[in-house]
Amino acid sequence: MQDLWRLSATDLVALIRAKKVSAKEAATAALARLDAVNPKINAVVDHRPADVLAQAASVDAAIARGEDAGALAGVPVTVKVNIDQQGFATTNGLKLQRDVIAKTNSPVIDNLRKAGAVILGRTNCPAFSYRWFTANLVHGDTKNPRDPGITPGGSSGGAGAAVAAGIGHVAHGTDIAGSIRYPAYACGVHGLRPTVGRIAAFNAALPERPIGPQISAVSGPLARTVADLRIALAAMSARDFRDPWWVPAPLTGPFMPKRAALCLNPDGLEPVAEVKAAVADAGKRLERAGWTVEEIANTPPLREPADLQTKLWLGDGFEAQLEAAEREGDPGALACLRGNKAKVLPFDGAALSKALTRRATLTREWLAFFESYAVLVMPVSGELPFPDQLDRKDDASFARVWHAQLPQIAIPFMGLPALTVSTGLVGRVPVGVQVVSGRYREDLCLAAGEAIEAGGTPSAAIDPAG
Repeated sequence: MQDLWRLSATDLVALIRAKKVSAKEAATAALARLDAVNPKINAVVDHRPADVLAQAASVDAAIARGEDAGALAGVPVTVKVNIDQQGFATTNGLKLQRDVIAKTNSPVIDNLRKAGAVILGRTNCPAFSYRWFTANLVHGDTKNPRDPGITPGGSSGGAGAAVAAGIGHVAHGTDIAGSIRYPAYACGVHGLRPTVGRIAAFNAALPERPIGPQISAVSGPLARTVADLRIALAAMSARDFRDPWWVPAPLTGPFMPKRAALCLNPDGLEPVAEVKAAVADAGKRLERAGWTVEEIANTPPLREPADLQTKLWLGDGFEAQLEAAEREGDPGALACLRGNKAKVLPFDGAALSKALTRRATLTREWLAFFESYAVLVMPVSGELPFPDQLDRKDDASFARVWHAQLPQIAIPFMGLPALTVSTGLVGRVPVGVQVVSGRYREDLCLAAGEAIEAGGTPSAAIDPAG
């Protein structure tokens, strides 16, 4: 069978379980695809073919013994270079961390392996995972396979580029301010930011995270089909005691009527016409699928939670972050910190207390909203994917980028789940929408996402553009 790398994870698992294809064959196809296209896009920055084939052999051996090989049996997946994988460097895009070799796996790696996944390689991210662009001084730049002139997104830009180009069937990413949702948007695939506490995470090789990332950063999957996000979520969300925020919430929640709110211009975003058109089109697709869609003039607050999220993320320990960025010498990281300095400082105990107090009030307002609607459909960004490295061009461009990303930055402050659904292309530039729901209601995001996906042209692996 040719081009196994083109298949969805769902279809590949079915073939492997039926013994029509071996995990070794799937791994061999994935390695060949990586060799063929990764030099053009630099999505995967570390991989060991012998280890990949050994993982696949263990899956085949389990199947031969008649054992359940897991929900992702034999599926090649990539993981971001900012999580621990035993024997690999947890660089997070930093020269400073290229010798930080993990002695144990992150819960994400362990849960993927328990589900039968084959870890294909480690994907690139910007220094410190700060930006919506993927470049650093240790691994280099990642290019968008659809158009090298636009960003692949960030900070999980390697993940988005890899899965779009057929390097792996599922990609792992992390998201504190859009870092799963934006690469999916920019590369024309789908990406799920789960609820805080859904997927266990911990890096033993690095210091404990401060409170902001603890209550807003998540791991999650990117894939070419929403169905693949669904099976990846189930695999990745298994229990692990090492994350005290992990919650044993069911993957399917109580019944909610298929009622969606649709907002074209949330909280003064003023999106470009192509973005508004994509959101309106997604609403029509939902209606054709039997959903009730109500266009609303505005959402609960986004601007205040976005500002507070930025303070929790960058303001807490700002001086230490800036000192590390200066030692690293990464221009993108320095631009991110210096460009936000006035916004996030001063940040003292009183500022932290105020942010956490407001978090309770704002989260309650959003949860009340989702008592009336199963999901909210709104823009991922106010613009189509940016020209690559736009945030480093000048002060006006930096401000433009941060304004456009408002819908991504705000949602993590409340710890809510959100899904990017790719809906098509404007020329060769991807566009999509963001589907948000209440806590632990990824099932509603995915149900709406599948309806939106079914109403358009499916996302498929592509050869990198010149």
